[in-house]
Amino acid sequence: MIRILGIDPGSQRTGVGIIDVDGAGRLSHVFHGALLVAGEASFPLRLKRIFDELCDIIATHQPAECGIERVFMARNPDSALKLGQARGAAICAVVSQGIAVHEYAATEVKQSVVGSGRGDKTQVQHMISALLGLQGPLQEDAADALAVAVTHAHTRASLARVGIPRTAWRRRR
Repeated sequence: MIRILGIDPGSQRTGVGIIDVDGAGRLSHVFHGALLVAGEASFPLRLKRIFDELCDIIATHQPAECGIERVFMARNPDSALKLGQARGAAICAVVSQGIAVHEYAATEVKQSVVGSGRGDKTQVQHMISALLGLQGPLQEDAADALAVAVTHAHTRASLARVGIPRTAWRRRR
């Protein structure tokens, strides 16, 4: 059994999801939520809150590995920079706890979960609920974080079957 933390970074809401994967590849839901940091008095305090809350979640749930979504270049450079800083705070929290971080592009996550790299948020929410047997509405950022964790579970299983390291599998951009 391996416990995987998935993170969908954001400067206002950071999605967090944790799943367990058994030796046969069966997925089970452990935890999900969204860290709502937009109410902090300053942007540096948002970053601190992301770091602190992720450290608390890691201490509580003890994941062994982590997947995080990569930043894509948006139209607004200021937003992209803030997103990158929030992502950095999340990565620092995970690495400070001795956990390896694996990065996935949004298109990889959608391809893994929905079957198309162009899937929309509603499709991701629906598929994650179906894959993990969750009932009721699933918050968008939490669904994305669980999708990152599921993507990491699928990727690590595929790479283990073919016996190559993840770094060799990735195409260079």
